Amino acid sequence: MDFLISGTHINPVYLIVIGFIVGICGGFFGVGGSFLAGPALFAFGVPMNFVVGTDLAHIVGKSIVAAKKHRVLGNVDIKLGLIMAAATVFGVETGAQIIQQLKRHNNVDLVVAIAFVIVLIGISSFIAWECWQTLKMGKKESTAKGKPRRDHSAIAYIAKNFQRFHLPPMISLPSSGIKQISLWTILIVSYIGGVFSGFLGGGAGYIRMPAMVYILGVPTHIAVGTDLFEVMISASYGTFTHALKGNVDILIALVMHTGAAIGAQIGATLTQYFHGVRIRLAFVPLPLLGAGLIIYSLITGHHFK
Repeated sequence: MDFLISGTHINPVYLIVIGFIVGICGGFFGVGGSFLAGPALFAFGVPMNFVVGTDLAHIVGKSIVAAKKHRVLGNVDIKLGLIMAAATVFGVETGAQIIQQLKRHNNVDLVVAIAFVIVLIGISSFIAWECWQTLKMGKKESTAKGKPRRDHSAIAYIAKNFQRFHLPPMISLPSSGIKQISLWTILIVSYIGGVFSGFLGGGAGYIRMPAMVYILGVPTHIAVGTDLFEVMISASYGTFTHALKGNVDILIALVMHTGAAIGAQIGATLTQYFHGVRIRLAFVPLPLLGAGLIIYSLITGHHFK
């Protein structure tokens, strides 16, 4: 099938399958799935500026479906999501402007691809390290006290250090079990996530979701649902601003969404059976898969058809 806006030829079945897999990942991990969707589109020969804009467009619909499901399950902190969305929008525009500058210098593919690989490997490595620390600490507690292992041992320690930052105004987030945290911490985390979203595409949940868990101290299942709720808003703006800049192939996004809408509901349902460290452990290999697709395309110059 020819997609005239981006000038690519892709089998639509591949796009539906990618959307379905990304939908499951989004509903389960609370991330937009751009760590797989972006690299996959690039591997199919889509120019990187269209990868970024189109991935944002496809993320919007999937996030609405998944966030609605998580809302029913009680996994969404509305207050936190709205605060984060406000700062994320500014970050998205910053990232989109960086893409425009790279387009003018004709090196958008290489720069964004390398940045993608570095971020994906870094995130995967950090989460793997944290899970190992959590399991090790939990094992020691269980052996010493005969008590059940606490899944958030390492997370609580990391988040506590960040929450020592007490610059007013301080707010509480009852739905996330946070008694007091600086508003500036939330805004900084959101803005940085927005920059990555506008620059690398998708909801950048692979940055924001771990940040919500490790920096803000939000429970994993709440971070999953809240991130999806926030992405509904920020990705909508990201799609709009990238569309104005000519970076969105809406037909590719719509084809992917047919699979993503189904996958997102399945992924959200699965979070009822897996919690905390198990969700994070399952996430570890996925960014590495996305990095592998980009590295393959950069080294060989070949694209899947």
